[in-house]
Amino acid sequence: MGGRVLAAIDTSAYTDSVCSHAVWAAARLEAPLEFVHVLERQADGARFSDLSGNLALGTQEALLEQLVAVDEAQGKLAQERGRLLLRHAQSIATAQRGIEAETRLRHGGLVDTLLDLEDGVRLYVLGKRGEHVDFAQGHLGSELERVVRAVHRPILVASRAFADIARVLVAFDGSATTRKGIEMVAASPLFRGLHVDVVTVGKDGDAAQAQLRWALDTLSRAGLDNAGRIVAGEPDDVIAGLVQDERIDLLVMGAYGHSRIRRLIVGSTTTTMLRTCRIPVLLLR
Repeated sequence: MGGRVLAAIDTSAYTDSVCSHAVWAAARLEAPLEFVHVLERQADGARFSDLSGNLALGTQEALLEQLVAVDEAQGKLAQERGRLLLRHAQSIATAQRGIEAETRLRHGGLVDTLLDLEDGVRLYVLGKRGEHVDFAQGHLGSELERVVRAVHRPILVASRAFADIARVLVAFDGSATTRKGIEMVAASPLFRGLHVDVVTVGKDGDAAQAQLRWALDTLSRAGLDNAGRIVAGEPDDVIAGLVQDERIDLLVMGAYGHSRIRRLIVGSTTTTMLRTCRIPVLLLR
């Protein structure tokens, strides 16, 4: 599969980590790398509509002219800040892997922008939280949740800081969606040379064992070092425990579905996983 790695960056605490994760992915995929920064539009009417109330006509006009001038200055400042941010991202790509990344400064909303650019994208990279989310409160960025629901490409959700990735955990339940995920892992250069653990959360039995054997055989045929297990319990608890106990560096999950594991991304359990998991999460489509 061709296409570029597209990383969305802002001025949040995740910026450098998003850049490093994107550089890592682009290097392993031997794919072009592009950074995009989105300047959100604001509605002039919403900002100025409440200013005319008790002011005389001449005063209204003078004040609105001043506000428009301030708004234009702020817009120019935001554009210059965006250009500096993109140059910073380029410098990270060059310093870490010698990659000459492309950049793009766009106006609009993040979700619409990523959808507009989706043709030719192989992998998105985003941070868990944006510049307007209080990191100390541990909230998950609402923009990330909207992006996950909207786009049709895999998303690498960067952790707070980048660390070398050697051990991967794949959540697998034997469904068509997670079987496709195993096949994607097996086929992708992203996982070459990495150890891949596969976990099925649920009741052990012949059917579950057969599905797990299929997953491990698929990975083995691709030359990937792997291991698998079936663990009883709740998916979020089991996965979180394995991530910590096995020193997992990257968690791979399906983004949508109806099983207990795949429901993680559409409900409060997924929000909890992404919020509390301190490693990057790759969401497969």
